[in-house]
Amino acid sequence: MSSAKELVESAIKDNKAVVFSKSYCPYCTKAKRLLDSLNVKYQLYELDQRDDGSAIQGYLADKTGQRTVPNIFISQQWVGGCDDLHAKHSNGSLKPLLA
Repeated sequence: MSSAKELVESAIKDNKAVVFSKSYCPYCTKAKRLLDSLNVKYQLYELDQRDDGSAIQGYLADKTGQRTVPNIFISQQWVGGCDDLHAKHSNGSLKPLLA
């Protein structure tokens, strides 16, 4: 198993919420702000600040079909990106994932 795969799978398994992000990405900031406003504790990986960021992003693309960030997992379920997170919040399907 590759180290990127091990890191991603362990992060998803060991944390209630995980955000794979890039520090300069406005969509990532918007997603993190929503989670912060809901007092959600999440594990954050800023891929642009990691030597293995490209490998992690590549593995996430293989796993989810989504190459872009943010890439968000809650309760071991893939949520998607920023728009997906906000849509789940708006339609009420985010809260049960956080319970």
